[in-house]
Amino acid sequence: MKNYTVAVLGATGAVGREMLRILQERNFPVGKLIALGSERSNGSFVSFAGEQIPVQEATKESFAGVDIVLGAADNQTALEFAPIITQNGAVFVDNSSAFRQYPNVPLVVPEINPEDVRKHEGIISNPNCTTAISLTAIAPLRALSPIRSIWAATYQAVSGAGIAGPVELQQQITALGRGEPYPPQVFPHQIAYNLIPRIGEHQELGYTSEEMKLQYEGRKILHQPELTVSCTCVRVPVMRSHSVSASICFEDHVDVAAAREILAAAPGCRLLDDLAAEEYPTPLLSSDQDLVLVGRLRQDLTDSNRLNLWCCGDQLRKGAATNAVQIAELLIK
Repeated sequence: MKNYTVAVLGATGAVGREMLRILQERNFPVGKLIALGSERSNGSFVSFAGEQIPVQEATKESFAGVDIVLGAADNQTALEFAPIITQNGAVFVDNSSAFRQYPNVPLVVPEINPEDVRKHEGIISNPNCTTAISLTAIAPLRALSPIRSIWAATYQAVSGAGIAGPVELQQQITALGRGEPYPPQVFPHQIAYNLIPRIGEHQELGYTSEEMKLQYEGRKILHQPELTVSCTCVRVPVMRSHSVSASICFEDHVDVAAAREILAAAPGCRLLDDLAAEEYPTPLLSSDQDLVLVGRLRQDLTDSNRLNLWCCGDQLRKGAATNAVQIAELLIK
């Protein structure tokens, strides 16, 4: 098997470190690993395959001879280096939102639209973490009837805000337990013992940018330009893994038993749906692994063509790093 030169752009961040871990877990054929970061990270080290890899500052010269670049950096960094990466002949699998809506850039969840990888012109985008988790659970149900619309509420872990999110939650809990104040710094309000019904910037009609991603990205991934999604995104005091309550409207009536059968066999999913036995997805069960856990399937009581479900997935893995490595696996096939 051919080995590949792989660069991870943003290797010291939470997603970058997960990418390194998952490349190793999935035995991706890495001949040479290049860890790239900001000037601040230059000279530090990351672990890969039992070795300490020095982190280099990303420059225009960093991508010569590289086959695949996994992007775990911010939009500005992705926009800056994407032309250089493609000019050097590498394929850029980018986790930022910079290119997701570019018409010539595939937006891929490998369990749903793997064939779109073939359409790339040097850049392939990873979807938003909540989009990837939600659609992995929802898309298989199209085998029963076309989807018309989705209502969703997301319950997103603090680690979705970066490394500083879990630190703030833990320190707030500790401080409050001692009766001491801990002013919020990462989040706009106290997150310990609280919910914050706002993630992302205000965008349109009272929705935030995070809430609109499920519609815009869902349309592209599912190849349904008329898909409508109404979403509310909530930050919750959970360390890891996002949860989603979704109500899916189909063109036809969908039988719950048939839906369970589909999801039990769906790639990337694990069905946990026995309410009497207390078996249903939770963030803890879904953390630190790659399957999207799906359960609480039930007929909607207001519309016979609507089905409700609950799903949980690790946003650092399937919602980001694992999805990117899966895309890279499709590339080398």
